[in-house]
Amino acid sequence: MANVAFYHLQQSHLEEALPRLLEHTLNAGKRALVRACSVDRLTSISSALWTQYSDNWLPHGTEKDGSAEDQPIWLTTDAANPNGATFIFLVDGVEAEDLANFERCFDLFDGNDTGSVMAARKRWKSLKGAGHELHYWRQNEQGKWEETGKQ
Repeated sequence: MANVAFYHLQQSHLEEALPRLLEHTLNAGKRALVRACSVDRLTSISSALWTQYSDNWLPHGTEKDGSAEDQPIWLTTDAANPNGATFIFLVDGVEAEDLANFERCFDLFDGNDTGSVMAARKRWKSLKGAGHELHYWRQNEQGKWEETGKQ
């Protein structure tokens, strides 16, 4: 079973929060797969990974770039895992059918959107029923992450 962490974004946008989580992933020596619902969203995420830090960038690629096996972070809209990632990041309500091949799953959702919150609750219940270890992280007013739930 995978360790699944829900990230309830309230004080920052995905393009601000995701690069920090991916930086921690790379620092831990892990590879990441980021799944989004559209190519436009992937373009926005890719741009954030190039520009989020003025002194650094996060190495990543997409199908357009090719050579997935050389990319520590792979951005995609499909279920394939061509870079051999062990961490998966799901954004915009995207669901992964099979988490068995991943150590960790990160589900990032917009906590300021009622529909996104309700959809995340459904995903939580489904994953809990499947026996995954669940963690719930929420941003406080200062934007720091606090774990507020664990199953």
